[in-house]
Amino acid sequence: MNDTRALAAQALADVALHGKSLREAMEQRAPKLRDPRDRALLMALLSDGARWWLRFDAALDHLLDKPLRRKEPAVHALLVLGLVQLEILQLHDYAAVAATVEATRALQRPRLSGLVNAVLRRWQRERDTLLAQLDADASTRHAMPRWLVDAMHADWPQHADAVLAHSNREPPLMLRANRRRATRDGVIDALRAADYRADAHPWLPDGIVLPHSGDVTRMPGFDQGWFAVQDGAAQVAVDLAQVRDGQRVLDACAAPGGKACHLLERADLMLTALEWDPERATRIGQNLDRLGLAAEVRVGDAGDPSAWWDGKSFDRILIDAPCSATGVLRRRPDVRLHRRASDIEALAAQQQRILAALWPLLAPGGRLVYVTCSWLRAENEAVIERFLAGHADANAVPLTLAAGQPAATGWQILPGDGDLDGMYYAVLERR
Repeated sequence: MNDTRALAAQALADVALHGKSLREAMEQRAPKLRDPRDRALLMALLSDGARWWLRFDAALDHLLDKPLRRKEPAVHALLVLGLVQLEILQLHDYAAVAATVEATRALQRPRLSGLVNAVLRRWQRERDTLLAQLDADASTRHAMPRWLVDAMHADWPQHADAVLAHSNREPPLMLRANRRRATRDGVIDALRAADYRADAHPWLPDGIVLPHSGDVTRMPGFDQGWFAVQDGAAQVAVDLAQVRDGQRVLDACAAPGGKACHLLERADLMLTALEWDPERATRIGQNLDRLGLAAEVRVGDAGDPSAWWDGKSFDRILIDAPCSATGVLRRRPDVRLHRRASDIEALAAQQQRILAALWPLLAPGGRLVYVTCSWLRAENEAVIERFLAGHADANAVPLTLAAGQPAATGWQILPGDGDLDGMYYAVLERR
């Protein structure tokens, strides 16, 4: 089958109803499409389908007499995609409806083609009323799970609506110039010469901003390792580490290696990149090779140093802790479909475990940078404050950044602050 919408419907059903990741679903279906335009449409449908699922899935409860989620999951997903085409991608009404109905036949469900047509036509007739109903509730207005909306209003009430809205907007493409192989101005000049819109980030020294995503492998300098893809909020972490030549550095939870590479671009370091997943650890090596960098990549549990540590202290430790990923929903829209409120307590416990295990590895006078791509206080300052209460030799360094706001301890960039992803930072020094 090579019908793009039918493939997208099968993939979206896997993501929204069966727990598969968006990346995995895309990689499974994309090879079936030869035309790059069809693959681009597939990605757009999947991304926006996952991003807006909770809005249009709720709309179908008003449009269908009997739900299709269990008996016909692909057709249910196809209906969501039909509404996405009409409302988000804003494709021509006739083409969107006709193509979606045709995709029903490609799914080998021709008996349901009339139902698909009727549901989409009914949406068009009752659109204003249905949109008003969806917009009246913050969960369906922003296509966010109820628990996440409630958490945002509890943790950041003054920012709630803005953050939820920003989490649904297309993010810019952000690059990080590799100082070892190019200058930032040189990379920007090369991109502009190839007709890309590229500008220096206003306050991140290595950051380059492009307004839209694209195939970076086709950009000038990619094969030569002139740059890497990395959101500006992630680039901040290495600024906070303040590394110097000759230091021993641990990047814990390092995959896919963006921060490890950035650290090595800044100074000549003895760096260990640690990752518990062997497959993801392989990606660290691939990124190091492309950028012309070298580190010791080890597979191991950051919470159990006895299995991998050589007994020598580190001058710097960077912990990009496993977290809910609530700060990167605009880039990973499927997270909202898979994350549960019940996950947060377990994640916070894991964060505490990693912090406690790695702290003894830090040399006196050393610096530990704790980072999450989350805005949930339970994963951020609550974790750090509990850690500080139990470690008299730990001192929190005051932080002020050009975007975001102070947390109770540390600093929080919320999604949309400076058009960056959401990220939390705490810097601890060992007395």
